[in-house]
Amino acid sequence: MEKQLKLIIEALLFASSKPLSTLEIQKCLPDSTLPDIRAALTELQTEYEAMQRSFRLKEVAQGYQIRTRSGYAPYVLTMLRRSPARLSRAALETLAIIAYKQPIIRQEIESFRGVDVGGILRTLLEKDLIRIMGRKALPGRPLIYGTTKTFLEVFDLKDLESLPKLKEIKDFGSGDEETAEIPEEDKEVEAAGEKEAPPIPEEAETPPTGERETGKA
Repeated sequence: MEKQLKLIIEALLFASSKPLSTLEIQKCLPDSTLPDIRAALTELQTEYEAMQRSFRLKEVAQGYQIRTRSGYAPYVLTMLRRSPARLSRAALETLAIIAYKQPIIRQEIESFRGVDVGGILRTLLEKDLIRIMGRKALPGRPLIYGTTKTFLEVFDLKDLESLPKLKEIKDFGSGDEETAEIPEEDKEVEAAGEKEAPPIPEEAETPPTGERETGKA
């Protein structure tokens, strides 16, 4: 039964287009306990690492997801015949401010950056990297911004506590011409290589692309 549980969970993870929490997995396996599910997930992680597969099981966005290793991204991009979407340095700086200072309003973001960020906020909202959390009790009732689960997925974070500490981050005010690659909105693939702008982790990995079938890994 233990092996069967692992195989069922593996099938669910391959079929899902988003990270699955242990509670979501349990809904499909009502006879299995949460400790059993967590143990099966840990075993799958260990097995994938031992086999040195092109993918690994990661805990991201408060759930679990099978993600392609970043070193294979160029081949996946070639298959999809597309280039990764990009975020400018200014957009990354704005996103970093929101990630570390949320909940935060536009005026506060502009105070940090010293420039208008209206267009950048629209871009980040369109890419589902940030969300509107409500309105602040100030004159004009300004919108309050915070990050999304998509943000956690894109930057390979388990939760907001996994963000690099500010003291670990180098000054990102230089090199305004640089850009960083991020996945398309359907999150089919992530750009290869390490990202240089905070708060991007050193190693970025991606979910598998397309329909998940046995043997596609």
